[in-house]
Amino acid sequence: MKINFKITLVLITVSFILFVFFLSLGQKSQYDTRDLIGKKIDNFNLKTLEGEKNITEVDLMDNEYTLINFWASWCSPCRAEHKYLIKIKNNLGLKILGVNFKDKNKNAIDFLNELGNPYSYIVKDNSGKHSIKFGVYGIPESILINKDLIVVKKFIGPIKKEDLELISKILKNL
Repeated sequence: MKINFKITLVLITVSFILFVFFLSLGQKSQYDTRDLIGKKIDNFNLKTLEGEKNITEVDLMDNEYTLINFWASWCSPCRAEHKYLIKIKNNLGLKILGVNFKDKNKNAIDFLNELGNPYSYIVKDNSGKHSIKFGVYGIPESILINKDLIVVKKFIGPIKKEDLELISKILKNL
């Protein structure tokens, strides 16, 4: 009788663990960013790099499109993509919100002084918590939004020539 109880208890426990495991396989990852496309970005309120004021989603609603770029001075892929951000600003006239990620202000300013400043607005996310709200889990990443704050496209990794061409096509379809 005692053996049957132990075997039953073990079987129930194993069955429960397997049930939970297989149930969780069907769940979406909290960092799955594909679901952001077509959704409105949430309210945000980030301090500028200089700390003079705050930038909110309302500041982005005047532009047909805005590119939100997450970057840091210590990030070598950010350095590689920077020339394309400059081209986006100069050739396409697209407003870019730069979100400086877990960086020191002095290092970020030195980075921009060295490579040029493509950003219309620069805010900081010292803790990285605000970036997670945007679905960012690594940098560089960029999000193209329209004036209604709807995510049009998500770029994971550095912006490349092909991305520049895609952004140009999106802007031409206005």
